Amino acid sequence: MKIDLHYEVKGDGEPLIFLHGNGENHEYFKAQISFFSKYYRTYAIDTRGHGLSPRGEAPFTIEQFADDLQRFMSIHDIKKANIVGFSDGGNIAMVFASKYPDLINKLVLNGANMYPKGMKLIVWLPIVLGYHITSLLSKCSVTARKNSEMLGLMVNHPNLTKRDLRKIKSPTLVIAGKNDMIRQEHTEFIQSCIRDSKLVILDGDHFIANKRPEEFNRVVYEFLIDKEEVIRRIARMEQNLDVINEVLASKDDAALASQQIQAKIKELSEYYEGGNWIKDYERDERGEIPKNLKRGVLAQDTLFDLFETIKERNRPK
Repeated sequence: MKIDLHYEVKGDGEPLIFLHGNGENHEYFKAQISFFSKYYRTYAIDTRGHGLSPRGEAPFTIEQFADDLQRFMSIHDIKKANIVGFSDGGNIAMVFASKYPDLINKLVLNGANMYPKGMKLIVWLPIVLGYHITSLLSKCSVTARKNSEMLGLMVNHPNLTKRDLRKIKSPTLVIAGKNDMIRQEHTEFIQSCIRDSKLVILDGDHFIANKRPEEFNRVVYEFLIDKEEVIRRIARMEQNLDVINEVLASKDDAALASQQIQAKIKELSEYYEGGNWIKDYERDERGEIPKNLKRGVLAQDTLFDLFETIKERNRPK
């Protein structure tokens, strides 16, 4: 039976999907949604049988969850998306990326593992023990049955190979904590299997996105942002300097009647007069793009279109 996954959507722009870990729900990414919804259209999904999403009758496997995600994107007409997956969400993302590589723009894997023994032994053993106990009790307890199914995801899944990860086409960020429950050599192996990928290890444990959101968000944002596009837009600013000066010099009262437009022009003029655009350009060249630059450039691009319209209207017929 096909099910409809519960999700929360916020923001506008390029799609960015968040996939939570085992036994959790979309609220794990609360700090990420607050930050990234300023720049992207964010989707925080409850996996099948998690949060407010129904369990359904289909197999409770990472592979099924990946197929659920493909259906979710199809229903919501998402042609291509950036995906951030944490823990089991990262495992879902890896399976999804190897099965549906053309549906991903950029991929972020946080605390993921290719197979169960990628976990540290001190973490792995209690999970296996808990799984066997709850499996024995599942015949007489609904709660034990649910717990057994959840633990079974970590005991039996995923089962990815190097060949599977070689199918991933998208630029990928592999990120984990220094004290992660996933062995660091396993995390490094995952990164080595994905052609266009980079590895970042942050201070902290498995739950760095939740416990160290500012640092996590910064690293992910710098990976996701299209620096070439920002450079092109900054170059367009330079090309439009003459247009801006012409509009300001024309004192076209009809064109500048709106207080909103006047405020934008004032703000933009101060931006250029103060030389901030040069500093931003230089920072971009060094890979130090300010968090608000992308939004600022987009807003200025809209204003430039207005300038072009005014200029065209004032041109002698």
